[in-house]
Amino acid sequence: MFKFNPFKLVSKDIGIDLGTANILVTLKGKGIVLKEPSVVAIDKKTGNILSTGFEAKEMLGRTPDDISAVRPLKDGVIADFTATQLMLKNILSKVCKKYNVARPRVVVGVPFGITEVEERAVQESVLQAGAREVYLIEEPMAAAIGANMDVAEPSGNIIVDIGGGTTEVAVISLGGIVISYSLRIAGDELDEDIVNYVKRELNLAIGETTAEEIKKTIGCAKPLMTDMSMEIRGRDYATGLPKNVTIYSSQVLEAMSESIYKIVDLVKMTLEKTPPELSSDIMEKGIILAGGGALIQNLDKLLVDYTGMPVYIAENPLDCVVKGAGKTLDDIDKLKTVFINSKRRKSI
Repeated sequence: MFKFNPFKLVSKDIGIDLGTANILVTLKGKGIVLKEPSVVAIDKKTGNILSTGFEAKEMLGRTPDDISAVRPLKDGVIADFTATQLMLKNILSKVCKKYNVARPRVVVGVPFGITEVEERAVQESVLQAGAREVYLIEEPMAAAIGANMDVAEPSGNIIVDIGGGTTEVAVISLGGIVISYSLRIAGDELDEDIVNYVKRELNLAIGETTAEEIKKTIGCAKPLMTDMSMEIRGRDYATGLPKNVTIYSSQVLEAMSESIYKIVDLVKMTLEKTPPELSSDIMEKGIILAGGGALIQNLDKLLVDYTGMPVYIAENPLDCVVKGAGKTLDDIDKLKTVFINSKRRKSI
């Protein structure tokens, strides 16, 4: 915690994307000021935070018994209540101290499936870190605002947000979510698919970090014009020794295809459930992809094939949620309906 000096500090608005894979923070007038993995390292004896973000991620799987390095969010929901609180307080305090901010208004983009108890935990954590007011917004809505959709208009928009823990598809109109579905298949699940494929087909043990790099570098949802390749290192299951192998984009496609098609099916199902009046709007405007999964090569083309609709990748898709969270405070009177209320979305 830090001490405020009322003669030096100013009040500013802050937006936070509390993602499964990454946490991002935007500050009014500064843009995105923090982007790091959603990982926290905690001293088990004292309960104090040792590190967050990149430094904590390096500790995953490498800590002694008295240190716990964890991802506090899993599959789009808060898995470790205490660690999430500690991480939020630490990050917000760090940003406020660095940029001389006192008692900001904060909007937090929260994952699908968050319970009322978890809502209160997030709000209390941010308030304890020095916030004046806290608003919570569902990630698909924040992503739509961050992708520059005019969500307040009486017109249908559809957003497909493929994050680390969940894929969320939402139809939005008049500042509210008309219909939305969530699937716990997204970036993390695709990484796991690659780990399992490499184990099964190449007899090689690799970690999630290597799998993520493979996905980002040569991952695709449809065959590429040229079969790309990259060399990876892992542990040979037969000898137990380190080994280098070459993996191709066609193999990564095979590894991820089942999960990719589940995402495609979710989009199709959402479109089938969309009211006809909004369907015509969506046909005209197209489908917008956000989140890290939007960057998988040829995913937009695959969705065009299966929906017959135009598909566009949002500008800087990784940043859409945090930008949207920040934008809501710029026009809070117009967008006040986007904050979480008692209504719950459907889940499958």
